[in-house]
Amino acid sequence: QVQLVESGGGLVQAGGSLRLSCTASTSIFSIEVMGWYRQAPGKQRELVASIISGVSGGRENYADSVKGRFTISKDNDKRTMYLQMNSLKPEDTAVYYCSMGLGAAYWGQGTQVTVSS
Repeated sequence: QVQLVESGGGLVQAGGSLRLSCTASTSIFSIEVMGWYRQAPGKQRELVASIISGVSGGRENYADSVKGRFTISKDNDKRTMYLQMNSLKPEDTAVYYCSMGLGAAYWGQGTQVTVSS
């Protein structure tokens, strides 16, 4: 069982930045799929960014709505995945969740991100 703890959410003005962290209770070196999701009030949870690791190196994927503004990364030594969010918009307001493992087996508790206009 992998426990995921998120941090870094908060209130920020439009145009500002936040960095979310997701720290795992065990090594993440062998975890092939990691991602960040978000869920806004009244909306379905959506995939924001993901890293798929493989023999040829990691491949990052982003939702069109965040391309060029968000960056996903990971630090195996720190057992932590990050989501750097720049140029934030009010429509980015949501609860952000991290997930690791095939089929999104493990989830963090969620962290609130609120972007004011």
